Formats: sequence, C-alpha cells, structure tokens
Amino acid sequence: MADEDVATRAPESDAQEAQTTSGIPGDTKADQGAASMGEITKYNEIEVYVSKPSDYPHNSGKLLLLLTGGTGVHSTNNQTQADKYAAEGFLVVMPDQFGGDPAPTTTTSTAPAEAHPTIIEQVKLGVASVAKSFTIDMWLARHTPEKVLPILHGVLTSVKEEYADAVSSGGGIYAVGYCFGAKYALLLAADLHKDVAAGHRAPETQAEEGMARQGPQIKCGAIAHGTQITVEELAGVSVPMCVVAVKDDPLFPDHVREQGVEAMQKKGVEHEVSVYDGVPHGFAVLGDYADEGIVEKQKEAFEQMLAWLKKH
Repeated sequence: MADEDVATRAPESDAQEAQTTSGIPGDTKADQGAASMGEITKYNEIEVYVSKPSDYPHNSGKLLLLLTGGTGVHSTNNQTQADKYAAEGFLVVMPDQFGGDPAPTTTTSTAPAEAHPTIIEQVKLGVASVAKSFTIDMWLARHTPEKVLPILHGVLTSVKEEYADAVSSGGGIYAVGYCFGAKYALLLAADLHKDVAAGHRAPETQAEEGMARQGPQIKCGAIAHGTQITVEELAGVSVPMCVVAVKDDPLFPDHVREQGVEAMQKKGVEHEVSVYDGVPHGFAVLGDYADEGIVEKQKEAFEQMLAWLKKH
C-alpha cells in the first residue's frame, strides 16, 4: 500500500502545543485537575486502570476495553475518561499498551513568536521539528501490532475471567479507542489470522497457506480520530463500529476513512460515522480546551460513542 493510504506520523496531534509543554492533546492542564476514581492494578504483568460502576457488583455492568492515545494509563485525563464511562454503567479496563513507554512529550517555548524570524531562528525551528518527528517515529517503531496485540490479548484473557459477570451481562466485550488506540480497537474487531493476533506477523504481510483465523475479540466498538489506520483495517471490521473523525485530519485522512467505510458498507457491517469540522485531532480526549466550541463538540462526541455502545 502506498504511503498516502496510511494515516501515519505523530500518535497524537499538536493542537494544544501552544497551551502546554506536551505534544499530546491528552496532556493538558486538566491532568493536574480532578482526581480519578479508579485504581491501577496488574493483569498478566501489565498495568491496567480499572474503573467500576458505583453499584458494582450489585449491578455487574458491561465490560468496556478503553484503548488510549500515547499518553497512556497514567494520564489523569485518560483515567477521568474511563471514569465517565464507568459512571454510565460500564466496568472499564484501560491497559498500558506501551509497556511503561508512553509517547514522548515536547518542550514548547512560551516566548512570543517573532513576526519575521531570522534565518538562524528559522533553521533552529526546522531542526527542532525534525528532531521531534524523529523521536516520535522511533517511538512508533517500538509499538507495532506485533508488540501491542499480545499485550491486549493477555489482558483480555485475564479480565474475562476476573469480570466474567460483566462479560456475561453485556454478551461480550465492548471497546473504545482514541488516537493510537483506535487502530487496535479495529484490529480486535476483525477476523485475524492467529499468527497476527499472537504478534508473530504484521497484519499487512502475507499469511501462510491454511493459517487458522481468530474471530473478533469484541462485540461492538467505537473509535475517535484514529492514527496509523489503513483502509484494510477498517475493511476488516466485522462487528458494529462507530467512527468519530476530524475533517481534513492528516493523521486519519479523509480518503482512508471513506474507502474503509465503503468497504464496511459493502460487507453489511453496521456502522455510524460522524465527521467533525473546526476541531483539532484529539479533540474527543478530555482536556482543558479554552475554546468552548471544542468543549461542546467533545461532549457531543462522547455522547455519540456512549449511545452507540448502549445501543448494542
């Protein structure tokens, strides 16, 4: 597949970079704000943030796998996002997909930008941009499906046993994925060859003849502004899927989304797609946005994804 058919580059957007020292939209001022309600434990040696409904186990709820962007399980924003789903009756498990290696942050100067920077200043800015891009590319190279899928399958095996009541109550496992995590929500919603699911082979490489397949690991999913997503990954989805996207998002290009959704439609897979205009990549992740318009659309996206999960 050609490079233009894949949403690559940074795991998150830099939309908030002028407001914070992080290059990740989830790491905003809200990360120093409200305390989270759940707890971090370990399943299969992987850290997992768990947030339960207030009336659990009296009400077993439904098991929801929340896959984060690059900020990972220790981001208060991500934990608070998990708590919001728990408050709606879901037993949320949010695993550390990165093995203790969350996406790198960037240091942004708070000094006002020069209207007409000198040539030297332009060179410095260019060097910093290249260095940042290289750092993120190196991070992405460390976190591929061959590394991440075995982590997720190991956690799912453990939590399905630990919270069998919630799995039974929901008739399976639900999943939401934001940014980096969206790709893996799609892969878990697909009928993968077993060697891919086990991390022995990249999804895009040729399978051995006669290789057995492993069915979808979730019954329903919802994703928001994914990154590194391919047309084939969208086309491979075989369970109901809600897609929240940003218009003209270079990290999730319109043509990738459109071709993938068309393939889902041809397969008869139930789906819902909403494309938001005037918002940055990462807008659906909780954060301290100054723009009230973004805050309102963030709430709208959450309600859309929540309604989709509850519907199924």
